[in-house]
Amino acid sequence: MLKGIDLQLYVGPLVPIPASRAVIEALNEITVTTKDEGQSGFQLSFTISTQSPLHTLFLLSGGGTPIKILRVVIVAIYNGTPNVIMDGVVTKHEIVPGGDAGHATLKVTGEDLSVVMDQIDFSGFPFPALPAEGRVALMLLKYAALGIVPLVIPSIFIDVVIPTSRIPTQQGTDLSYIQELASQVGYVFYIEPGPLPGANIAYWGPQIKVGAPQPALNINMDAHTNVEALTFSFDNNLNAIPTLFYQEEKTKAFFIIPIPPITPLNPPLGLIPPIPNRLESVSKDDDLSKYSLPRAITVGVAKAAKWAEAVTARGELNVLRYGRILKARQLVGVRGAGTAYDGLYYVKSVTHKIKRGEYKQSFELSRNGLISTIPQVPV
Repeated sequence: MLKGIDLQLYVGPLVPIPASRAVIEALNEITVTTKDEGQSGFQLSFTISTQSPLHTLFLLSGGGTPIKILRVVIVAIYNGTPNVIMDGVVTKHEIVPGGDAGHATLKVTGEDLSVVMDQIDFSGFPFPALPAEGRVALMLLKYAALGIVPLVIPSIFIDVVIPTSRIPTQQGTDLSYIQELASQVGYVFYIEPGPLPGANIAYWGPQIKVGAPQPALNINMDAHTNVEALTFSFDNNLNAIPTLFYQEEKTKAFFIIPIPPITPLNPPLGLIPPIPNRLESVSKDDDLSKYSLPRAITVGVAKAAKWAEAVTARGELNVLRYGRILKARQLVGVRGAGTAYDGLYYVKSVTHKIKRGEYKQSFELSRNGLISTIPQVPV
């Protein structure tokens, strides 16, 4: 690889083991995309001969074969610090003919371990006297053999259904039901690989946009510039007032409640938000009237926070120039872009592009307004 950067690849049906030398030598390119919500994915590209053992290793994961789960773990080591950038399962493979008859390109595509949770429909499975938090924890215990450790944050509205009145039952696969339960309380769900190879954290809780920021991304700063490209956009279409239109089920009383898109876990990162000129319902995709009014407001606040990301930045960096591996779901500073766009941002997604002699990352940032809320961006 590069000076100061090393790569480790683990492959196996359940417990992945270090890939053989033949696999590493055939590896040409790695692409890993990590998102702040939902599933992350990867693609490995190999140059192989017609007699390569990779045909057997990866193609065995296809349908009708004994190996149903082929697991891949990718670890990028920078200056001695391991960073598990992907722990996933192969979902697709394809062969692209090469320039000569004896060689071809094998492309292996996969998603993170949440894809395993979307295989079996458990509709009808009962959860007597269990709140949403307990149901999520119980479902995640099935995947302990894959190294998945649940991190479940209880919601402020713990709703325990009395078994004599109703017993909650699962609807759909584990993944779809966990995501449904998250949406009911304004939470997110994702699987974070690491901190060690083979270990994962399944997070079910509020989206957090606070914490220590990563080293700043510098643009137009001569020798201090550490990004290759960085562009910004300000979307005025996000200038609605998030509003909860709520009708109480028993009294039929109707409430119109403006929802602030700011919470302690989603603080303002920009001083000047878009100027609102209309009302927009936060309950248009979900009937919040089935919840109590305090719970409906909480879900509405979580939905409104996603609309407030009016400022978006996209760019690319070289990991060696930047000095570390940029991570999604965390904050990062931006310097040198001007008064309007300098400041802290939330990293929505990161795509790792690794080739021999090259490690680059493309990224997407967001925040809820123009002009920094802090006087100086941390270096």
